[in-house]
Amino acid sequence: MRMSSLLCVLLGTLAWGQAAPNAPAPAQPATAPTQGAPKQASPPDTSASVPDDAVVITVVGVCPAETNGAATKSTAAKSSTAAKSAPARSLAADCKTTITKAEFEKLAKAVAPNPTAPMSPQMKRQLAGVLPRFIAFSDEAKKQGLDKKPEFADTMKFVKMQVLTNELQRKVQKEAGDIPDTDIQKYYKENPQAYEQYSLERIFVPRTKQVDNDVKAEKEDEEKLTDEQKKAKETADKAKDDEAEQSMTKLAEDLHAKAASKEEFLKLQKEAYDAAGMKIETPNVTLPNVRRTGLPPAHAAVLDLKPGDVSQVISDSGGHYIYKMISKTELPLDQVKNEIHNKLQNDRMRELMDKLNNSFKSETNEAYFGPATGSVPPAHMPRPPRPGMAPQQTPPSGPPPAAKQD
Repeated sequence: MRMSSLLCVLLGTLAWGQAAPNAPAPAQPATAPTQGAPKQASPPDTSASVPDDAVVITVVGVCPAETNGAATKSTAAKSSTAAKSAPARSLAADCKTTITKAEFEKLAKAVAPNPTAPMSPQMKRQLAGVLPRFIAFSDEAKKQGLDKKPEFADTMKFVKMQVLTNELQRKVQKEAGDIPDTDIQKYYKENPQAYEQYSLERIFVPRTKQVDNDVKAEKEDEEKLTDEQKKAKETADKAKDDEAEQSMTKLAEDLHAKAASKEEFLKLQKEAYDAAGMKIETPNVTLPNVRRTGLPPAHAAVLDLKPGDVSQVISDSGGHYIYKMISKTELPLDQVKNEIHNKLQNDRMRELMDKLNNSFKSETNEAYFGPATGSVPPAHMPRPPRPGMAPQQTPPSGPPPAAKQD
């Protein structure tokens, strides 16, 4: 049976919602875990064993669109006699609409976020859950003549544009993903540093010392001081803070000298935390399997060190850092091939989308819409998640950030 474009759009919206990488899950009530309870395994997927012509969904009470007229004529003559001898039954009760596996999978492919990927059992169940309601409600809407109203034509005009936009997005995505192996090999050879892997050690020295409880209590009593006393205290506190920062800066230089003299980084890290009054556990100094994108940009220079070399002290708003290069290795092409493919696909997708977005411009009537309050970004079509892309790094502003590892 034929499905309307509106149905495709609604299901397409459902599909895109399922594909959103960061969609928050609905809040669940907190329950205490049951100790010793076995983890329930997902039921096996047996859909492949079902024949293509087998019925997978039956909607009782809705006549198939192609037989509605015939069913009406064939049962009209019986209606008066049946009404005298039996309780009244609606025509719809004698009808049913069936959907075969082939029809269902054709529809699922049309609305799936990635038509080339197999549909998950969960997505199949969700689609099967909403489809009968859409069929029944749309059938009732047609009976009431809602598809003949002018508003329906206006809605379908917009729906058609939306469906075509989604189809264009799919075409652009497919074109962007058609990357020959020669392009991947070329990118790999032209960007060797991007596919080096490093093993490092790192010392983090806090910028200042931790404030103890007595100092906190003193700050809570500041309201009792006069304005002159407050100014004097602020001056004294600033001098004390400056002195503490200078003390930690000097400590970082001293630890750097010890690190250059081959002292153990773990021992030096503990010394740094003890001097800062840190009560938390000493962090691990080992950073194995770090990629160039795994460190903040201001720290990336340490990756040019030779094995055994110790970096200079790197300082920022969070504190001071000292690195030691342990080893460097080059990742083989086979290991990073998918990552390079995703990188090139993302670049091509952006290029194609920019070309489309720059192919038109729009003007609005300010008398109707009101004056613009700022630049309005162009409406981009939704994009699927891009696995393998390195997240944007930000400089550290506190304890040492965990390096990205592979």
